Amino acid sequence: MGHISQRDIPLLGAMLNYVQQGVIPYHTPGHKQGKGMHSVLGDILGRDALALDLALMAELDDLHEPHGCIKEAQDLAAELYGADHSFFVVNGTTGGIYAMILTIAGPGEKIIVPRNAHRSIIGGIILSGAIPVFMQPEVDADLGLAMGVTPQTVERAVKLHPEAKGVLIINPTYYGVATDLKKIVDIVHAHNMPVVVDEAHGPHLKFNSRLPVQALDAGADICAQSTHKIIGAMTQCSMVHCREGRISVPRLKAMLQLVQSTSPNYILMASLDVARMQMATQGRELIARAIDLADWTRSQINTIPGLYCFGEEKIGTPGVHSIDPTKVTVTVKGLCLKGAEAERILRHHYEVQAELSDMYNILFLLTLGDTEEEAKALVDALRDMVLNHRGQSDFSAMYNACVDVAYPVAPPQILSPREALFGQTRQVPFLDSCGLVCAEIVTFYPPGIPLLCPGEQISQEIIDYCRRLQEAGLHISGPEDYTLKTIKVVG
Repeated sequence: MGHISQRDIPLLGAMLNYVQQGVIPYHTPGHKQGKGMHSVLGDILGRDALALDLALMAELDDLHEPHGCIKEAQDLAAELYGADHSFFVVNGTTGGIYAMILTIAGPGEKIIVPRNAHRSIIGGIILSGAIPVFMQPEVDADLGLAMGVTPQTVERAVKLHPEAKGVLIINPTYYGVATDLKKIVDIVHAHNMPVVVDEAHGPHLKFNSRLPVQALDAGADICAQSTHKIIGAMTQCSMVHCREGRISVPRLKAMLQLVQSTSPNYILMASLDVARMQMATQGRELIARAIDLADWTRSQINTIPGLYCFGEEKIGTPGVHSIDPTKVTVTVKGLCLKGAEAERILRHHYEVQAELSDMYNILFLLTLGDTEEEAKALVDALRDMVLNHRGQSDFSAMYNACVDVAYPVAPPQILSPREALFGQTRQVPFLDSCGLVCAEIVTFYPPGIPLLCPGEQISQEIIDYCRRLQEAGLHISGPEDYTLKTIKVVG
């Protein structure tokens, strides 16, 4: 690394030096270091911040062909995370996932992915023209949550599809559940395929042994992390880390150029530089504190009648190899509340905002930005909600719908998702759609696993299953007609 160390912030340093030189800017952006911005926003952001909203100059390097301060900042990130190469991404982990999929798979080529894949993964598959081979994750019926895919499921998939260009794994899930990634990597590598990891919720895993293993340490070939979700970067800021060998680095660079702006925001990139420095110098201390705070919060919540916050007791159950305790999932069906109802109550009665809600649960993220005072406020709000806001929901029908009915067989893939999405489509009654090719995504919550994706043939079994879930009151996500009276099909 030469003269720079993990304590340095080469990109932000170059930006500050440019501003301090008093250069007269005859370049973008048009607000010219804040002088042209309306005071409604300019006074809030401040001239010091707006002065750093810079453009491509020689001394500020080029994200797409870095050789100066951006390269130094990315090299420091690679050193910290144990990668051969790290790349800054400023359009979210979505952009990183697009680039990873485009790097390993092209039109008509197969990629093996979990069925509970984030829509960015489906988007990357559509952009690439690849064919997804879906793996069913394990489902915890009591929580209504999809967990991880097991190594056995992955092994079956790679044996059935030896021509696939790679396997994509989620590590961990949104709810902090991690599968046995090291074992999966060994299985996939034995079949000479790369392992691609959506590690959006794992930029902090490197910094504490009480967390699931990070993808690179498990031997994965490439991963994308949302540096903004858990640690100190600004929204939209992510990183892609890779190892040479099974990944073509020149192709990855080309794909990152394809999916990212030619005018990246320098303040966003600087926040990645600083977030890396913060984790290198204070990360272990900060993440340990967040874990301790989350453990305390979980223990307190589990003393409140009607609430349940899962943790280490789930380890060893199907699809659960380890848990990220900083993801605090509170199951509220014991209060006869749906997750969305509890989320609204907390927001409007207690000024507490959850990360998300689903049918049974609300999710809270405890990060390096939280304090004991805020954790106590959350626990107090939940305790008061239990006393004053019980609901009327009966979950027995939903539970029986998820447990008593066999999950339908995955439908055959007739067209690639790309062909289905961009082909001629029409709207037909859902009850009459058997045998037709779906042109949209149909998902029910819980457990949030797509039942239909673009390009798949609709079966009578899936129609019947969807109707059973609707009768039980489960929430539909994805199709244009959210009532699912009609569905978009190819043709």
